[in-house]
Amino acid sequence: MIKNISRKSSSWQLPEHQVTDEGVYLKRRSFLKQLGFVGTSALLSSSAQADWFSKNELTPFVTKPLSFKNSFKSEDVLTPEAKVISHNNFYEFGTSKNDPIENAQQFNVNPWQLNVSGEVGKELTLDYDDLYKLFPLEERIYRMRCVEAWSMVIPWIGFPLAQLIKKAQPNSKAKYVAFETLYDPKQMPGQSSRRIGGGVKYPYVEGLRLDEAMNPLTLMSVGLYGKSLPPQNGAPIRLVVPWKYGFKSIKSIVSIKLVEKMPPTTWNILAPREYGFYANVNPQVDHPRWSQASERRITSGGLFARNRIETMPFNGYEEQVAHLYKNMDLRKNY
Repeated sequence: MIKNISRKSSSWQLPEHQVTDEGVYLKRRSFLKQLGFVGTSALLSSSAQADWFSKNELTPFVTKPLSFKNSFKSEDVLTPEAKVISHNNFYEFGTSKNDPIENAQQFNVNPWQLNVSGEVGKELTLDYDDLYKLFPLEERIYRMRCVEAWSMVIPWIGFPLAQLIKKAQPNSKAKYVAFETLYDPKQMPGQSSRRIGGGVKYPYVEGLRLDEAMNPLTLMSVGLYGKSLPPQNGAPIRLVVPWKYGFKSIKSIVSIKLVEKMPPTTWNILAPREYGFYANVNPQVDHPRWSQASERRITSGGLFARNRIETMPFNGYEEQVAHLYKNMDLRKNY
């Protein structure tokens, strides 16, 4: 049992009355269809025509409850947790939104090792228990904006990435932080099959500038909705960078390396014209194939519920992060 998880309130914390329901995800990556990895039927599966998330149809991964010093409470009705854990982008387990929960149930998260290395004074190796005990855990309610133009709000549990980086004692050469997902084709069928995994070169890699990684908003998450992460959401530990499009928030991390040069990132390698290194939420910069000016806020409504809202710069966290990009051309550095 994990203890001493506190809930803090900060300027970026969403007021409880703004916490909305999560629900059905509507978009598939049409890019994969163009590459020939996803059939037309997969873009809107037959299950999408009904309520995908009937509790009677779900067999979620067994997670462990996390003890809170001050539990998250809200008078607002949140979308059932089942909607967040059953419809995910995690191509290591398949490209359809419901593939991860179906293909990840036997995923083994313990034992686990997370290595922190590179331009540091003190290399670290964290085991499964360290992920929960090394730093105080807190709950944060963040918006999440997908590059596919849907969005949601999630109560994550974790610790600031800055704490982990400081513990590793970065040296003067450390300018960027490179992340890597577990590579285990036996457990992750998408890694062993171009058809299942969407043609992505694995292991999945991502990166941040060091100052982005050290920003107080940047979170290493080990849980959501009061429990440890299920595998389809990135168990046992994932990154959450709320002012960036969701693909930056890499899942099931096994390596964090501080480096001197900008590291490669998976989607930028696959489609550099569509997925930039920075991936900051910017309603004024459209994706080459769709507008980013608005988003469909996921709610408890049905598939065609009308929940279109305007997208905010930096996903609404402009006050906290805009200074990181002063004098940068955010159209060029998308």
